[in-house]
Amino acid sequence: MDERMVEAAQTGDINLLYELILNDPYVLDRIDPVPFSHTPLHVAASAGHIEFMMEMIKLKPTFARKLNQAGFSAMHLALQNDRTQAVLRLLRFSFPSLGGWLIRSRHESAQRWEEELLSWADIDGNTVLHIAAIRNRPPVVVEVLLGHLPRA
Repeated sequence: MDERMVEAAQTGDINLLYELILNDPYVLDRIDPVPFSHTPLHVAASAGHIEFMMEMIKLKPTFARKLNQAGFSAMHLALQNDRTQAVLRLLRFSFPSLGGWLIRSRHESAQRWEEELLSWADIDGNTVLHIAAIRNRPPVVVEVLLGHLPRA
């Protein structure tokens, strides 16, 4: 990922993001095909830059379902870095948006992605629910996660 894009995501600078897009309209498209990549969404979630996260999800909803090279989603990173508000925002707006995007795009695996999104495990086998419980996150985070998980 471009060094300036990392800077934009780390600082939450949406103006810089759009400056980079203006200079290179394909800057985000080059990240998207990489199967395991640390996206600007991952960086912003780690830093807790909520508005930047929401802008990134609006521009590239596929980033919300990407795992980085270590097997972490943006949600995992937000939880690990004590970014409770970022976690709640991802749960309330990005995952329904991603599910809606999958359905609207008539993606053949839309239902499976919607059901499995929160069940993904990191390299240690922990889902975001496990991480929230292990790290003793506020009960509201655990409740929201439980409410979004598919019933088995």
